[in-house]
Amino acid sequence: MPLLDRSTLADLNAFSTILRHRSLRGAAIEMGVTASALSHAIRRLETRLNAKLLNRTTRSVAPTVLGLDLARALESGFGIIDDALRVAAGTQAEVLGEIRLNVPADAAVLLLQPALPAFAAKTPGTRLTVSVDNRPVDIVAEGFDAGIRYGDAVAQDMIAIPLTGALRWVLAASPAYLARMGRPDSPEDLQQHHCIRLMLGNNAVYRWELGDGAAMMRVDVPGMLTFNDTQTSLTAIRGGLGIGYVLEALIADDLKTGALEVVLPTWSSQGAGFCLYYPSRRQSHPALARLIAIMRRQWNDRTAPDGQAV
Repeated sequence: MPLLDRSTLADLNAFSTILRHRSLRGAAIEMGVTASALSHAIRRLETRLNAKLLNRTTRSVAPTVLGLDLARALESGFGIIDDALRVAAGTQAEVLGEIRLNVPADAAVLLLQPALPAFAAKTPGTRLTVSVDNRPVDIVAEGFDAGIRYGDAVAQDMIAIPLTGALRWVLAASPAYLARMGRPDSPEDLQQHHCIRLMLGNNAVYRWELGDGAAMMRVDVPGMLTFNDTQTSLTAIRGGLGIGYVLEALIADDLKTGALEVVLPTWSSQGAGFCLYYPSRRQSHPALARLIAIMRRQWNDRTAPDGQAV
């Protein structure tokens, strides 16, 4: 009986997907099946080959030496098959399928939302699924194809593609708040003000980073309002409830109209820009490359010659 038939090919694909995610759950999400079904597929494949391919625990999966050799061969083989199918199907194949993204809220507002109309027009056959999430996420384990994060937060084993240049963080307040409470002249003066504090994805309260280089200081600011959602923070700042620490790009229109003002401008800080990242150098979905190109082009169109958002 031949080793390769339709059933075995499907089981090999399941095995390859599990190894790419290092997780039954992540692979199951990508393939649209249950983790139990994938477990049965691996047992079936191991029985057929009379060899153990995976070491499984309740938390993770890892290949045996034989399984790792097989996975490397399959990656090359499936790549050849994928390329051949794309050539046979022509350009229509490029727009089919699904992209699953995990992005923080600020990136969703600044990069993804403006890009959606152009992306939908250029890739009408691609299903885009987006999870907006500020907490640290293992995109492989949770079944995402790619993610967007600040460049200094991307793991070194990921492939990172810059979407923006460095981003400027500023302190901002409404004219009404400044008229009522006065304008701080130094970072120390912030202790006498109402500050809208930020809560990070791990639920820690963020210490504001003021200034750059050797002069940079981290300040634990006082405040009765703490949010992990930027839009709620902006609503509070615009409503005159306090001074906030925000990406300048998010309040560009407010600064133009005078609805908000930058406070302590000499203590603004440059931070890492956004990057799109994914786990493999072989990122086979052309629609993702199109989305990257759209986001980068639109961002560049909205920035001034010095690279600062306008």
